[in-house]
Amino acid sequence: MANESVQAEARGALEHEREYVHGLYHRLDELREEKREQLRRVRSTGAIGSRQNQSERDSFATLYEDRLAQLDAVEERLAFGRLDLESGEDAHRYIGRIGLTDEDQTRLLVDWRAPEAAAFYQATAFDRHGVSRRRHLTLRRRDVVSIEDDVLDPALAEAEGASQGDGALLAALNARRTGRMGDIVATIQAEQDRIIRAPLPGVLVVQGGPGTGKTAVALHRAAYLLYAQRERLRRAGVLIVGPSDAFLRYIDRVLPSLGETGVVMSSLGRLWPGLDAAPETSRETARVKGSLRMADVIRKAVAQRQRIPAAPRVLEVEGTKITLTPQQVRRARERARQGHKPHNEARETFVKILVKELAEQLQEILEASGGAGNEADRAYLVEDVRSSRDVRVALNLCWMPLTPQQLLEGIYTKENIRRAVTPGFSEAERDALARPAGAPFTEADVPLLDEAAELLGDFDPSAGRAAAEAKAQAKRDLENAEQAVRNVHAQLSEEGIDGFIDAEALAAYNVVEGSRGTAAELAAADRTWAYGHVVVDEAQELSPMQWRLLMRRCPMKSFTVVGDAAQADAPAAAGSWGAALAPFVGERFTLAELSVNYRTPRQAVELAERVATDAGLRISAASAVRDADEAPVLASVAVATELPDAAVEAMAAGLAAVPGGLGAVVTSERNVTELRRAMVERFGARVGTGAGDAAAGQDVLVMSATEAKGLEFDVVIVADPGDVVRDSDGGVGNLYVALTRTTQWLGVISVGEDAPAALLPVTQAVGASTD
Repeated sequence: MANESVQAEARGALEHEREYVHGLYHRLDELREEKREQLRRVRSTGAIGSRQNQSERDSFATLYEDRLAQLDAVEERLAFGRLDLESGEDAHRYIGRIGLTDEDQTRLLVDWRAPEAAAFYQATAFDRHGVSRRRHLTLRRRDVVSIEDDVLDPALAEAEGASQGDGALLAALNARRTGRMGDIVATIQAEQDRIIRAPLPGVLVVQGGPGTGKTAVALHRAAYLLYAQRERLRRAGVLIVGPSDAFLRYIDRVLPSLGETGVVMSSLGRLWPGLDAAPETSRETARVKGSLRMADVIRKAVAQRQRIPAAPRVLEVEGTKITLTPQQVRRARERARQGHKPHNEARETFVKILVKELAEQLQEILEASGGAGNEADRAYLVEDVRSSRDVRVALNLCWMPLTPQQLLEGIYTKENIRRAVTPGFSEAERDALARPAGAPFTEADVPLLDEAAELLGDFDPSAGRAAAEAKAQAKRDLENAEQAVRNVHAQLSEEGIDGFIDAEALAAYNVVEGSRGTAAELAAADRTWAYGHVVVDEAQELSPMQWRLLMRRCPMKSFTVVGDAAQADAPAAAGSWGAALAPFVGERFTLAELSVNYRTPRQAVELAERVATDAGLRISAASAVRDADEAPVLASVAVATELPDAAVEAMAAGLAAVPGGLGAVVTSERNVTELRRAMVERFGARVGTGAGDAAAGQDVLVMSATEAKGLEFDVVIVADPGDVVRDSDGGVGNLYVALTRTTQWLGVISVGEDAPAALLPVTQAVGASTD
């Protein structure tokens, strides 16, 4: 009878939670329909009325669109937890993706980022934060299918015979991968939560080994900061930088699911607007281009384009000959440089000075040839000089306007320029910079283009006028927004705009000439945009020049830096956080460390750590919370030609061991094409790209170890680890990464004995396992 009573009580608790969550979704649907109706009303007014009226209409339309996008993005697992408090009016506090209130402003759901929700992640039996019970809700679509309680109050636990559990966490960790990263908002651990809620200012470095949730913590921190520091970050925005486009596709659903859609996500190769940079194939070239010495190279290259002729030059203006002297050019150059303006802007001063001097010289010649007493108006002479072909050619040779692309092209393709701007470089380093004309710009070029842009300034002389007009238009938009807020302030709260919104926020949503850009869209298209905060994932790979670029993007030096120094493989990587950040912030950064590996099974972790420590790599040891069903499968083939068939056989074995799993073959750059061809022959359309898409049936991937950074898969086959090491010039950082991508099943296939000793099998047969 007692057992039946307990079961009845459990069924009653589950039914209660179902009813409550159904009510939350009902309220969510009401808000969605309210926003749709408000949007329909605004759009139905059409393009009528004054500019101010149109501005108000467009601004509110955008507000409704953005709020509707947020409401649509939180459909999955709207609520995931409940806190039972020891005291207080809200004894039961439900935690979810966003905050919800009813029509009477009674709180129904607490946003996970709110201070009141912190106890859901931080409370323990030893420090309860006033919590007696923490309940985890598991949802399938809109229905609560199970609940799990962590009873923190000893008296309550004894009375109910309950105990703390970790079922919700383990269920999330054991779930099959889909090719898209999921949020961890329901299972954030206390160690992670402290980092997520750390103060905004300064540089926070999050160091953690593979599987510790660094990326998830970084994304949740971005969402938290956008919530907690909305006034500061709304206008400036947040930039998230990842190691590759595949990685960005992998994480792109996380922030919208957390209620945030206004961030800019970019790989390092896309930080120059409009450029999709190619990978840098030469490690030596990447090392040279990544060095801070290149900042001086760019500076010298710009200065070199401000030349003084070796001898006087005779120029013809409308049939009259005048002379441009080296002394004149030197004086004009010194005066132009005194303004400390960028090259292209300072050129206007340089040209103006010389045109005036040459016009005066021309006037003297004409007056002398016209006889005494000739005082005719010669104002037109300035334009005659300016439009003279001889003068234009001569002044361009002395001070040519340039784009960043032209500047770099000159360094790379012209040996005389390259030699002049690289004093102290070895011949091998100069050769590493050489490339044929027209070759595509690479990821290593992006910081150099950015550096050049800072020193050159705008190429288009009209850019200044355009900027002034844009500034004037922004002022008019702000004035319109201020009037709009005054007109509709009373109805804002009634129409669900979550309280008062200021004129600056409204103006930011303004429509100009039929095109609307959010702050994120405007920021992504503007090289000079200053972000309020920057999140950098896989930051251990950044070169000094890439750090220099990112520091320029955030003048306030507000960063969340995420990575693992032991995984560094890039040739220009600094090797330690102190060395990487010292040139930019000195020792003014805070180091936080994640110590628990949630992703990788213990057996795979131990194998990867043996490989790393045998090679002398310093790693961040992290405790694994799970065991795999099988130990890593170690096998080898006699020759490289047998590798494709062995990899196919291993993948089939892994997917059979993990039904419904997502599998990846991780190998060296040179093996990718051949192994992908073999996988396609065996698995056909199941072979995908990027991080895969299990929902679309693409559950088999082939990629290099570099491409695998930041990703995770149920089944991982590391093919030819010896060649992976050679890809990294003998370093094992990328191999360490490859071995720790798995969540369930790991296989390693070596070629002969060409692999670290820890990876060599006891038996040669694919499928044999060792402990």
